[in-house]
Amino acid sequence: MKKRTGKPPVRDIELFQEAMVGVTPLAAHDRVVPARVRPAPVPHQRMRDEQEVLRESLGPRSAWEAGLETGEELLYLRPGLATQTLRELRRGHWVIQEVLDLHGLTVIQARSLLVEFLNECVRRRLRCVRVVHGKGLRSKNREPVLKNKVAQWLMRRDEVLAFCEAPRTEGGAGAVVVLLKAGSRIEDRG
Repeated sequence: MKKRTGKPPVRDIELFQEAMVGVTPLAAHDRVVPARVRPAPVPHQRMRDEQEVLRESLGPRSAWEAGLETGEELLYLRPGLATQTLRELRRGHWVIQEVLDLHGLTVIQARSLLVEFLNECVRRRLRCVRVVHGKGLRSKNREPVLKNKVAQWLMRRDEVLAFCEAPRTEGGAGAVVVLLKAGSRIEDRG
């Protein structure tokens, strides 16, 4: 195989010159040949995403989403994570792999059981679990005792990425769905 040097072979030049004998060159012109104008890049996917978000925000909301404005729903998203993560968690993107029911337990019992449960979930590399804390209907003043405690305990755990109130069919205001780090191995800090 011949290596190319950038110049045509001498024989090719001679053949070209022979072929051009008697050819009249075109007259030079003083016109400017404009450069090809390329259109600006258009972020079509981003525009579609923004339109979808706008449609969702203006459209009718489900009862699930309407509950957000009461300020009583437990929601948490670890700083630095995309809000899309929480939205997907609320919409059931991850399958709930295990459930812990803390109904009727004291605060001390519930905390201990929650720590054991989370450690076991991490050991088993589970991603999504549900913790039922109850609605407090049988407690003094009919207020949930464990609801805010569970939220505080979950926020202190490094392996917890996000949590939100469970759908009504899975406990509603009496439970949270928790998203854990993928493949995390965190030591027990209680």
